[in-house]
Amino acid sequence: MRELHIHTSKLVREAAEGGIIVIERRGEPVAELRPITAPARKDTRKKAQIFASMRRIWARMPQVSDSTKILEDDRSR
Repeated sequence: MRELHIHTSKLVREAAEGGIIVIERRGEPVAELRPITAPARKDTRKKAQIFASMRRIWARMPQVSDSTKILEDDRSR
């Protein structure tokens, strides 16, 4: 607890970077300081590859303006 009080900013920064800090009172673990669960960030190149791949997939899909027709066709199978 003493270290948490003295080094709060450093420990919060460490947790934000993915670390898990176990907080102890008299040698007994009582809590954890951890990052909020969020999706991992992808770098810009990876995002560009994903979007390019999505565009290729969408380009191969049939173009329809009325989803009702698709549903009716599917039900009639």
